[in-house]
Amino acid sequence: MIDSDASAGALLDLDVTGIAHGGVFVAWHEGRVVFVSDAIPGERVRVRVSEPSAGAITGSAADRRSFWRAETVEVLDASPHRRPHVWAEADVARAPELRPGGADLGHIDPDHQRVLKRRVLQEALDRFAGGGIDAPEVEATGTDENWRTRVTLHVDDAGRIGPFAARSHRVIPVAEHVLARPAIDEVARRLRDVPEGRIELIEPADGEVRRVLRPEAERTARGQTRKTARGPGRRAPRPPRRPVPERIVERVAGRSFALDADGFWQIHPAAAGLLDGAVAGLLDGRVDPSAAHLDLYGGVGLFSATLARLGARRLTTVESSPRATRHAQDNLRDLGARAVTARVDRFLRSGDEELSDVAGGAVILDPPRSGAGRAVVEDVVALDPAAVAYVACDPVALARDLATFRASGFDVRALRAFDLFPHSHHLETVALLTR
Repeated sequence: MIDSDASAGALLDLDVTGIAHGGVFVAWHEGRVVFVSDAIPGERVRVRVSEPSAGAITGSAADRRSFWRAETVEVLDASPHRRPHVWAEADVARAPELRPGGADLGHIDPDHQRVLKRRVLQEALDRFAGGGIDAPEVEATGTDENWRTRVTLHVDDAGRIGPFAARSHRVIPVAEHVLARPAIDEVARRLRDVPEGRIELIEPADGEVRRVLRPEAERTARGQTRKTARGPGRRAPRPPRRPVPERIVERVAGRSFALDADGFWQIHPAAAGLLDGAVAGLLDGRVDPSAAHLDLYGGVGLFSATLARLGARRLTTVESSPRATRHAQDNLRDLGARAVTARVDRFLRSGDEELSDVAGGAVILDPPRSGAGRAVVEDVVALDPAAVAYVACDPVALARDLATFRASGFDVRALRAFDLFPHSHHLETVALLTR
């Protein structure tokens, strides 16, 4: 018997009508939207309510939400696109609280995953970018399994090692890590006696897995240092010193890029090369060697090298991480590029002498998941570049920034999307904008 009450743990039978940003699916119950995990549009599923309107429990008017969250516990009418989960331990047959996170589309045929990701991108463009932009087909990478070259595992106070359960901070020990590179999976299986905190496993181009420990004791000590420093009349103590990270090397388009083992690099082994090629294709013929060019949120210099290959001679890469900037300076030394350590928003308003010559040049934006934001976009537009290539890992943040560009006289000339995170809801999009 199904309990139609909306208290936590209630069971409901729902028809799934769509997919939402974030890897959850849309259903309705008595006029209220319910975001459901582990479903597919077109299915009828039995769900367990995990985040209801708390007013149904406490009567509190302050907690009457416009939506609920729920987890699929049984598939009543399956989609033809459903398949056994790529990660058996995350399958719907397992209790929701025991399913590891990170593969929220792993129960869907890979081709249909890309159809659904395109829908999410299209909805974001329609809702936030002003409409009139057609989302492209999401391009496959050719590798749907064993693609993660970087994996973060967590260790709880009982010594359990594993990923977090979906949408929680509860550690779930697992027998295998099917999305990870085989060498990482092998190392992960052998982990023992790791201190509480987290451990990052990284497989760079040389194929040797590195381990980076982030003990909870270290994080706590740093937090205590900051707390002590805020006390009245106290001198801030030195925070605990982390060991110097190991230097690793990645390769793209025949070029080597040094970076810290725990520094940012694309997770899919084909990703950096695909994005380099996509940006080069969009900017081909638009790089004036006499103009100044910017690589913003530039990391260790990947897209600066792309610009140089297209003919750029005056290059500035801007990145807030000092260590990444130092690597970028070394990686790009033969190209004469300048690497600046700064927040992008502050650099764009710094009066730097190169900014006055960006008019007619190219700008590459590769911001974090939150996007560049209105202020940065408006400052880029004020430089009057001939072209902007925007690399985005979040469709909603991208759409909002595209709206700002369009309101400022730029528009989208080309758009490509890549399935660089198979079996998860993430995708990468590259846009070309010009006046």
